[in-house]
Amino acid sequence: MISVRALVLFVSLLSLTACGVGVRSVERAPVDRTQACTEPGHVLNVGFYAYFAPVSYSADEDPNAAGFNSHRGYEADLLSALEAMEGAGMTFSRRGIAQWDGIWLRSAGPEYDIIGGGITILESRTRDAAGNQAVVFTDGHITFRQSLLVRAPDAARLASHAALTNDVRVGALAGTTGEFRLLELTGLVNANGVLVAGVRVETARGTVVADGSPDYRITPAESTENLAGRRHLYPPDESMPQVVYLGDELGEVELIAALRAGEIDALARGEIGNRDAVHTADGVLAVTALDEAVELGGFALAVEDASLAACIDEKINWLTNNRRIGYAEWVSNPQVFMRRAELWNDGTR
Repeated sequence: MISVRALVLFVSLLSLTACGVGVRSVERAPVDRTQACTEPGHVLNVGFYAYFAPVSYSADEDPNAAGFNSHRGYEADLLSALEAMEGAGMTFSRRGIAQWDGIWLRSAGPEYDIIGGGITILESRTRDAAGNQAVVFTDGHITFRQSLLVRAPDAARLASHAALTNDVRVGALAGTTGEFRLLELTGLVNANGVLVAGVRVETARGTVVADGSPDYRITPAESTENLAGRRHLYPPDESMPQVVYLGDELGEVELIAALRAGEIDALARGEIGNRDAVHTADGVLAVTALDEAVELGGFALAVEDASLAACIDEKINWLTNNRRIGYAEWVSNPQVFMRRAELWNDGTR
């Protein structure tokens, strides 16, 4: 991930809901979203996570700068190709979003029609804090696998999740699939996200100790209120790692800086971002512990816009050749999606 200096405030899922995210309490500007995928002239508001290079990031790292709303990366090029497709009828007004927590639910609020930013598609992420379905996802257009980013000299020592003992400090960004898979693969939570008994968690409001009940739960979509603002997780067993949360102010760049400074020993997040960090680190960092589980990333829309999501799917599936063209192909040729759009326009379908 590129270096950023943006101030990213930690916002819990509960507070997002309180601000109207996840409920459509404010009427949107009238737009026929069925026609928005077939007739020109419709502008759709896209919010994108600003700090997930190379998948989705802002041209300027400062949220107060005009360039913060200039979209860059894999998803930016995919959306630009979608705009270029004749008959798609879509123009996007894009705005960067600094806060990750619950970002997908913003598509159900009044500000945005579409939310992107390397978001893993999960059924649990389609529901708001009240448990009501608020969001639908497009088909997956990118594949993710979780991994560890470590300092190069530690690559052999920290080659797998099984090597993460209680003297190892692993950084994670709260509310991500990277955090959840780390906790699950190391036995700190069960498949439902329930923390094992004895886990001690330092939060912004004090320290709590999990009792093995669902009252202490962390999933990729939400966490119980008593774990909001978590800062440090201490395991009950020497075979499990510590987890350090540092990304609430500077995103994952803060975690990478902490790794390079020796403040943490590993960073749990997706392979794409980790490999990009290795590429720019001149041999200082390495990727280990590739997860066998495969995730798909997509765009989030309000549940009321399911027909628009389906129409977008048709176009994106063309651009990606039904997922035969993905991140690897884009890295080799960043114009690959625009070339596909040109084929569409030439009638080569």
